[in-house]
Amino acid sequence: MDKETKQRLGEIRQAMKKYGFDKILGQTAKDKIRHKDEDEAHELLMDSEIPVKLRLMLQDLGTTFIKLGQLLSTRPDVVGEKIANELSNLQDDNPPITYEQVKAIVERELNGNIDELFEDFSHDHLATASIGQVHEARLVTGERVAVKIQKEGITDKIDLDLRILKYIANKADKFNANLRKLNLPGIMEEFDRSIHQEIDYNNEFMNMQRIELNFEANPNIHIPATYSKYCSSKVLTMEFIDGTKLNDVYESTGGEFDKKLLAKYVLDSYLQQLFIDGFFHGDPHPGNVLILENNVVCYLDLGMMGFFDEKFKRDLSEVMLLFMDQDVDGLINQLMYMDILDYDIDTNTLRRDLNDLFGRYFGVKLNRFDGVLEALLSLMQQYGVILPNEVVTMARGLSMIEAIAKNLDPEIDVFASLKPIAKQIARQKLNPRNYLKGKKSNAILYGHMLQALPKLLTKTIHKIENEELQFRFEIDITDKVSIIALVSALIIGSSVVSFGPRIFDMPVISLIGYIIALILSVIGIKKFVLK
Repeated sequence: MDKETKQRLGEIRQAMKKYGFDKILGQTAKDKIRHKDEDEAHELLMDSEIPVKLRLMLQDLGTTFIKLGQLLSTRPDVVGEKIANELSNLQDDNPPITYEQVKAIVERELNGNIDELFEDFSHDHLATASIGQVHEARLVTGERVAVKIQKEGITDKIDLDLRILKYIANKADKFNANLRKLNLPGIMEEFDRSIHQEIDYNNEFMNMQRIELNFEANPNIHIPATYSKYCSSKVLTMEFIDGTKLNDVYESTGGEFDKKLLAKYVLDSYLQQLFIDGFFHGDPHPGNVLILENNVVCYLDLGMMGFFDEKFKRDLSEVMLLFMDQDVDGLINQLMYMDILDYDIDTNTLRRDLNDLFGRYFGVKLNRFDGVLEALLSLMQQYGVILPNEVVTMARGLSMIEAIAKNLDPEIDVFASLKPIAKQIARQKLNPRNYLKGKKSNAILYGHMLQALPKLLTKTIHKIENEELQFRFEIDITDKVSIIALVSALIIGSSVVSFGPRIFDMPVISLIGYIIALILSVIGIKKFVLK
């Protein structure tokens, strides 16, 4: 361990000790956790001040830890609602860097003199945060722009902190039973991916290009233009947006804004992102939405985006339909189908809890979420369910958008907009064209399976003959009648199956059934004919 890492690890340990988190994490591998330490850790975890202490500790430790806290604030299913709410108050601020530092970064990244690249470049920053700061400028071609510059050395600091965080997470996961269920190593891997996406401004540039293309035919939605010649991994140059903040729109009493229309634009545009495009803003809080002239909605800060593939969009649409219909059994089955719920979960208790949740939040009439998504995430946490990150991001984003829409138009019916879109996407599952789209990739997969099949069968039979492979069945495998009955059932069952993907016009399920029947036949012949 080098000197810099040791020094930073010491700072982190001191901060953890200051707020009592050294007791929660327990001892390292050299001094394994004692029962007393586990009791102290459990007691501290029950401390009502834990959320505040965690926020203060992360704030003290700087950029990487603030960003980690912001990520955890979006995962109430992992850390709980109280901690998630408290971490949402983390302040991502930092002292600004000087204009001379900004100038050096811009000239190095854009490979030119700042006075030749820009007609004018403000010496004063518009905003500053832990990773970057923004300056107003004007291109030589006359466009007014906002330039986001990444602060010097931030990547090295983040990489150092990430190495230490992964070390701590692995030790805590290995030696602390209280924290093992949180899957800290998994959280660190997710955080590593997300923060490296954020500090590479090329990702935000591509996000802006893509979402602008998605809304190019919609005059009611605006995405700031980007200028590729003036962009790099550490510099992002975009159109300067002069708009009205949502809070000012909420409070306006004149006829300047059509609030009902704006509510519809905001809601419909986000539903398009989720269910049509499968590419959506991951943090659409009111500060990231401006209102332009003629009731045009503008989305800002597109560094954090979510993505759904075609299959997941269709599955999610079905979840939403079942959710809106309060179909508890259907919802449980769909979540199992999506591998979000395990098949061994206590469905009776879950069914009761979901019915209670629906009754508590919706009663008879259901036309908006009203915090139920957060309650659902909390319920999933109680059952030890770790939801896919994109699902949590979607739920959080949809809750923010609903709040914006309701502030603009308290009478808006969210589900009236959502239901037709969800039905349209869900129906696509039954469209033969979608089956044909996947036929080429399925054909390649099945081809590989067929090529591997003779070798697999040969090896299996060889292992059976050499008694290297053992089978365990609930029936008596030594009984000749049992084997004959099982083989017969497999052959008959495989012959009548007509659904699912096919190979050479034979269902894959049937093929698997025939293979198992063949293997059992070999066992029977070996045991009762050749013995």
